[in-house]
Amino acid sequence: MKSTKTLLLAVAATGTLLTTGCEKNLLDQSNPNLATTVTFWQTSDDAVRASTACYAGLQSIGMYRRWFSFLYDGRGDDGWSQSPYTALRDMTNFVQTDYNFEATASAYRDCYRTVDRCNQVLANVPAIQMDAALKSRILGEAYFLRALSYFNLVSLFGSGPLSTQPAVLSYRPAQGKEADLWALVISDLQAAIGTGTAPNLPASYPSGSDRGRATVGAARTLLGKAYMQNKRWAEAQAQFALVIGSGTYTLTNSYTDNFRHNTKNNSEGIFEVQFLDNNIGGPDGQGGVDATTSQGFQRPKFFGPPQNGGTANLGFTDCEVRPWVVSELLQEGTAAGQRDPRLAATVFYNYRTFASALPQSADTLVYDQSRPASFQPGTYGFLNRYRRNNFNLGRTYWRKYQSDYYRGDENFDSPNDFRVMRYADVLLLQAEALNEQGQSAAAVPLINLVRQRAGLAPLTAGDFSQATLRTQLRHERVTELTGEGLHWFDLQRYGLLDNQAGIDQLKQHDAQFNNFVVGKSRVLPLPQQDVDLIGLTQNQGY
Repeated sequence: MKSTKTLLLAVAATGTLLTTGCEKNLLDQSNPNLATTVTFWQTSDDAVRASTACYAGLQSIGMYRRWFSFLYDGRGDDGWSQSPYTALRDMTNFVQTDYNFEATASAYRDCYRTVDRCNQVLANVPAIQMDAALKSRILGEAYFLRALSYFNLVSLFGSGPLSTQPAVLSYRPAQGKEADLWALVISDLQAAIGTGTAPNLPASYPSGSDRGRATVGAARTLLGKAYMQNKRWAEAQAQFALVIGSGTYTLTNSYTDNFRHNTKNNSEGIFEVQFLDNNIGGPDGQGGVDATTSQGFQRPKFFGPPQNGGTANLGFTDCEVRPWVVSELLQEGTAAGQRDPRLAATVFYNYRTFASALPQSADTLVYDQSRPASFQPGTYGFLNRYRRNNFNLGRTYWRKYQSDYYRGDENFDSPNDFRVMRYADVLLLQAEALNEQGQSAAAVPLINLVRQRAGLAPLTAGDFSQATLRTQLRHERVTELTGEGLHWFDLQRYGLLDNQAGIDQLKQHDAQFNNFVVGKSRVLPLPQQDVDLIGLTQNQGY
């Protein structure tokens, strides 16, 4: 979907008495321009529009548009913040004191807003007289999107209301614990997939106007990931095997195609949140400069490097990369003796700061409005122009999803999609699921597919035990996936957040884990306003 608009499903307001006359029927007037729950759910077009509104929730600031990137990449040991925004910095440092802080509260709110839209679809679409296949698909999409919302809720907050009905004043869903929320995620995804040879969701959509809608591959991938987070290895393996065996997805030839707006929705993308630069066709291909403008992806502005000598409108640098990530990507060169190309695609870094025998690729002018016409976006190095302008080369910044490859600054309206699930992640998760079941030899070829794309030499199955391959897989996931909002899930799955020994290990990479309290900091506090309003039990330690 190239554009989505929020659909408001509400009961019509009563008319306001504007006169002192005795025409009592004035109080009974309805707004003829406002759809109501009585008049709206009538046709297949209504069902499709309501489904579209569910997807719009993913574009909200609390979810993939902005704050998810901070809640995942900012709190892992691969990212950190020294933002002047104190509350944001405190949240990433595990010392949050304001339980209504906008990043966490809006994530919670927007997830539940999306859940409620899905609940409305699931409650009302079954009664609509419409094509049976389309009805099944729309219900499947609603189950998938509700599951995705709860997948994030349980991973971030650990508990919350188990809302499965449209919200009304009298509805007070029970507060579910972590296991309850995971059970709902899994059952919803099973319902999204359906049974038999005709799943509810299609393998793909022939129409470009449906780009971004959920497929059966997306549902199976998310179900496999839910099983992985619960260490149900065999069940995860079964789902990933179906995704891999479908033949629907392939790795792109270029790694960077997964982080650019002009190569989005490619063969590797399994599910992407669609974003739009509302002025993409305008001068310089740039959209709004205000944080409130429509449907742009806002991470690039908040994660971008700092001002370049005052000459460019770059980023706020509210989230940075820990230097150990650079060292991890320098551990191994390509088979041709070059640096791993994923390094320059992932971070801006000063190659002089990181000693390596591997040769440095040619420098590239980035965020340079005066770059020559021969500029090749696929060529990466570091920034001569920044060195000349007192750029702080002792720090490392995210390059994934940044706009340096096609324009000279950042604004609040990036047209780049957020890749929620891509095929490389599935290959590495399947390798992990196999290894955890003692099938290490079967796991290695899957890892090699990912390494091959980066130009690295293949691994030899006989060189690894289950334990050593587990360590290797953790390295592979950092070098391939860091900065994509996935590492926090890895830390949870590895159990490193559950005991002090794991936290001590993470401290070696990231000093912010000195503030981590076992039994508390693995999840965020529930918004205090919700705790007070509906009587929730606050998470332990808060």
